[in-house]
Amino acid sequence: QVQLVESGGGLVQPGGSLRLSCVASGGIVTLGWMGWYRQGPGKERELVAGITTGGNANYADGLKDRFTISRDNAKKTMYLQMNSLKPEDTAVYYCSALIIGGASLEYWGQGTQVTVSS
Repeated sequence: QVQLVESGGGLVQPGGSLRLSCVASGGIVTLGWMGWYRQGPGKERELVAGITTGGNANYADGLKDRFTISRDNAKKTMYLQMNSLKPEDTAVYYCSALIIGGASLEYWGQGTQVTVSS
């Protein structure tokens, strides 16, 4: 079945960097728009960045100068390069994608924890 698996989270000091990955697998016919969301402690889930199949990206306000979203369609993989991390970036980061080929249209990964702390 279709699934999304994130990796790359962890503990990093303020000012550090992390690179998240999201791999899509299963009976995928078409892998469409993909995005990263995050949910911090006591906060609602929010969109961090999204990217179309053609590579057009959009970002949440204030993140474009520190975060970069990209994807490799051949590998069915999306990335999020996060630089100059701040404690307020601490959250569970989720991968989401619109996929044709499974039972649903929108899929979510299980999330990967990012903790920014000294």
